[in-house]
Amino acid sequence: TTEERSDLEEKYQLGYTQLLVNYFFAAARTGDVEVLAHFVDSGFPIDQRNSESYTALMVAAYHGQQQATAVLLEQGANACLQDKRGNTAIMAAVIKAEFEIITQLYRQECEAGLTNKSGMTLEEFARYWGQGDKLKDASIAAKKQTQP
Repeated sequence: TTEERSDLEEKYQLGYTQLLVNYFFAAARTGDVEVLAHFVDSGFPIDQRNSESYTALMVAAYHGQQQATAVLLEQGANACLQDKRGNTAIMAAVIKAEFEIITQLYRQECEAGLTNKSGMTLEEFARYWGQGDKLKDASIAAKKQTQP
């Protein structure tokens, strides 16, 4: 019947959409900047979330993909978005001690008092993960890179 075909088409479309989302996040995780750029240039929402509430920027930062992080930021990814735990992309980079990515993300202007669901600011989060000095160094490096 027409209704059954409509249901089947809807299920197919949902499956295809999920496949695209998975491919986009795989590109972020592996640093495939060509695929990321193609998605964004084709109108794919750059701040799309996966089933874990992460954005591609969070995934790229966590997996140490410096070039992918840069491309996503250049294309307008929002570095201030929070996942279901209230963590941001820079917090993902802090967990993995990704100094260059922390520096890239530190240049993004997020609300100063932003906290995660545990009530930790970025500085407190960095100290918790033993990365307080790395965050401080990254903030200094970020300021130097933005000065004329």
